[in-house]
Amino acid sequence: MRRIPFEDLQARIEQVLIALGVPAQRAALGARLTAETDRDGVKTHGIARLPRFAAQVRAGVVVPEAVPECVARFGAIERWAGHRGPGNLAAHAAMARAMDLAKEYGLGCVALGDTSHWMRAGSYGWQAAEAGFAAMCWSNTLPNLPPWGASSPALGNNPLVIAVPRYKKDGQDPEVIAEHMVLDIAMSQFSYGSLASYAAKGEALPVPGGYDSEGVLTTDAAAIERSQRALPIGFWKGSGLSFVLDVLGAMLSGGKATHQFSANALEEVGQSQVFLAIAPQSVSALGEMRSVAEGAIAAVHEATPVEAGKPARYPGEGALRLREESLRLGVPVEDAAWEGFVKLEESKV
Repeated sequence: MRRIPFEDLQARIEQVLIALGVPAQRAALGARLTAETDRDGVKTHGIARLPRFAAQVRAGVVVPEAVPECVARFGAIERWAGHRGPGNLAAHAAMARAMDLAKEYGLGCVALGDTSHWMRAGSYGWQAAEAGFAAMCWSNTLPNLPPWGASSPALGNNPLVIAVPRYKKDGQDPEVIAEHMVLDIAMSQFSYGSLASYAAKGEALPVPGGYDSEGVLTTDAAAIERSQRALPIGFWKGSGLSFVLDVLGAMLSGGKATHQFSANALEEVGQSQVFLAIAPQSVSALGEMRSVAEGAIAAVHEATPVEAGKPARYPGEGALRLREESLRLGVPVEDAAWEGFVKLEESKV
């Protein structure tokens, strides 16, 4: 592993994106979102994903210059088409529009179809929380998760994000602090990116993450990759949640449902995504919201830890710690991800 100064990493990613055909202004945003992903410790969805993105651009599957647009609207709800452009840029634009709608209606919803992989799901939760909005968003994926009671994949691991902002000052323009609550989860116990990371390091998963080829629950990440039998979170509950997120997202956005995707990861485009933004102060006093948030966090921190000196954390707290460390010491990048990125730079894409 090595550490790269955040500004240097962002600048180098930006040049790669420009070389791939992403317009300069949009490449700057794409580079920031990607560098922030590694900064916050989500190593599987930062620069490690850029070689796949480049392969999709070269194959004509992703259109680097495409810009999302609104194709239908009804009050606080809009449908957008991503035109198979860079997924993280389309998702960022969709959440920004959902927040604009929430300013007017109290709640805004943008359903985005015909898009591509949005990279780190949590990016758009942080985006909303940092602007003072609560938010929920999700995406479907290609089939990579067996439904409960089956052994072959028919569901996506469909990431789901719920974000809750925190405030420290009342008033019409409340001051927002950075320590927001952001839950970012896949519908499998471990994402396939995480499985690949554990397998590459030869490390066992901390808890069983799926089944091996014999149908036995295992902590062997490589065995789960071979069987393609990742474990849904909550067993049948996660299976059901994955299914309804997929169906509702496709219905609202007009994009693909999971069963319509190719099993080939390089052909994974046409995702359906939903972005909900809520202006909490439209229904609650800021002092009340602050009191609820701080009380809930205190209760989590005061719970008796299993391991002395390691208190329980609220969603997003670990990312904040890693963010501070990355900005102070440099962004940690695993050797394999860095080598792949440098090859991409040197190839002039």
